[in-house]
Amino acid sequence: MLESFAIGAQAILNPLCLLNILFGVTLGIVFGAIPGLSATMALALFLPITYSMDPVAGIVLLVSLYIGGISGGLISAILTRIPGTPSSVATCFDGYPLTAKGEGPKALGVGIVFSFIGTIMSTVVLIFMAPWLAKIAIKFGAYEYFSIAVFSLTMMAGLSGKSIVKGLISGFMGCIFATVGMDSIGSVKRYTFGNVQLASGFNILPVLVGLFAISEILITAEKAKHTKEMEIVKVDIKNIKGFGFTWEEFIGQKWNMLISGLIGTGIGILPGIGGGIANVLTYGVIKNRSKYPEKFGTGIIDGIVASETSNNAAIGGALVPLLALGIPGDTVTAMLLGGLTIQGISPGPLMFTENVDIVYAIFLTMIIGSVAMLLIEFYGLRWFAALLNIPKHYLLPGIFLFCVIGAFGIGNRIFDVWTVLLFGALGYAFHKMDIPASPFILGFIIGPLMETNLRRGLMFSQGDFTPFLTEPISALFLSAALISVVLNALRIKRAKVTSKVNMDI
Repeated sequence: MLESFAIGAQAILNPLCLLNILFGVTLGIVFGAIPGLSATMALALFLPITYSMDPVAGIVLLVSLYIGGISGGLISAILTRIPGTPSSVATCFDGYPLTAKGEGPKALGVGIVFSFIGTIMSTVVLIFMAPWLAKIAIKFGAYEYFSIAVFSLTMMAGLSGKSIVKGLISGFMGCIFATVGMDSIGSVKRYTFGNVQLASGFNILPVLVGLFAISEILITAEKAKHTKEMEIVKVDIKNIKGFGFTWEEFIGQKWNMLISGLIGTGIGILPGIGGGIANVLTYGVIKNRSKYPEKFGTGIIDGIVASETSNNAAIGGALVPLLALGIPGDTVTAMLLGGLTIQGISPGPLMFTENVDIVYAIFLTMIIGSVAMLLIEFYGLRWFAALLNIPKHYLLPGIFLFCVIGAFGIGNRIFDVWTVLLFGALGYAFHKMDIPASPFILGFIIGPLMETNLRRGLMFSQGDFTPFLTEPISALFLSAALISVVLNALRIKRAKVTSKVNMDI
C-alpha cells in the first residue's frame, strides 16, 4: 500500500494538481454556499474542462469540487436558514437558531471543523475498504456484472423520493436514451432515425450538464421570480478566537462525532442514497439518543455536529462502490463516473491494477482537499457570505453560457449543444412533474452495462440463463436485488398505511 501511495503522491504532488485542489475546493464551497448551485452543478459545469486535461489533474479537480461543494452548504444553512445543498438541510435546524442568538461564529466554526473530521473519517474507510472490495470484484465476469447492474437498478427506489413509480419511469427513460446509437456487440444502429449524429449515441457529458445544470438554472430562475432573497444575518467574524468553540465542547461531542461519521459513511456506501439522506437521518438518531432531545432545534452544537459530520462522511462512503464496483453511490458520484468515463477510465476492480495512480491520487486529494477546505472556509467566510447577495439575474446567465460553451467544446459539434438544451428541458419537465432526475442518470449509465453483460453471458452459456443463478457471486447480488425490491415495497406500503392513519386522525 505504501508503494501505491508513493505512486499517487508522484502523480498529484505537482503545481497543477495542487492548484486544481485549491481552485476546486474554493469554487466548490462557493457553489455549495449559494442556494441553487449544488456540488452536482459544479461538477456538471466543469466536466467539459476536464475533457482536455491530464486524467489525474481532471479527476483531482472534480473530487475537490465534490469536497468543497458538500461542505459549502453549511454557510448559507447557518447564515440564512437556506440549505446550500440537500446535504445541509439538517444543519439549518440548529445552525440558524445559534446565529439568531448572536452565536453565528460559533455555529460556523463547529460546522467547518466537523465537516473536516467527517471527510477524514470516511477517507480512512475508503482507503482500506475499496481495495479489499476490488480484490473480490477482480473475479467478476459477465454473469456477476449483470447481477451487479440489476442490483444497482433496484437502487432507483432509493432515489425515487415519494413515488417509486415516477422513479422507475425516470430510470427506464435513462435506459431507453442509452440505447440510442451503435450497438456495442452487434454494431447495429438503433433509434437513429437516419441521423448521422445519433449513430454514436448521446454523449454522457451533455446529458449530465443539461439534466442537472441547465434544468437547475431554469428552476432557480423561476423561484427567484416569485420569491424574495432572504437577508443574511450579520455576524461579527473579525473577533473570532480559533473556531469559536472551546476544547471542552469539542471533547463533549466525541461520541456524537463518531456515531455520526459511521452512519454517514455507511449511508454513503449504499448506492443511491448519499448525504442528502445521511444528514437528516443522523440528526434524528443523535436527537433520539440525546439526554436533552428537547433542546434540538433551539440552537445547540449537537445538531450541527450530527449533520455536518455525517454529510461529509458520506463523500468517502459514496466513493467506495464507485471505485471498487463502478456503481455511483449518489448523484455527484454519478457525475464523477461520467468524468472517469470521459478520460477512458472504467471504475471497478481493474482500476486498482491498471490505474493505481488515479486511485491513490483520489485518496490523497481527499486528505489534502479536506485540509484546504478547513483553512479556506475559516479564512474566507466573509467573502463567501457576500457571494450570497449576488443577484441571480447576473449569475445564472453566465453559468448557462459556460454550460453551452463547454458542451460545444467536447467535440466541436452543435449537436452537443442541442443535446444539453434537450436534456435541460427534460430535467425541467421532470421537476414540474415531480419526477426525480437521479434515477435517469443511474439508468443511463448502468443500463448499457446490464445489457452488454447479459448478452455476453448468454453468449458464453449458449443461451442458458442458469449460470446467472448458479454462480455464487451472481446469485448473491440477484438475491440482494430481490431483497431490495421487497424492502422497498414494504417501505412504500408502510408509508401508505401511516399516511392513511394520519388522514383519519
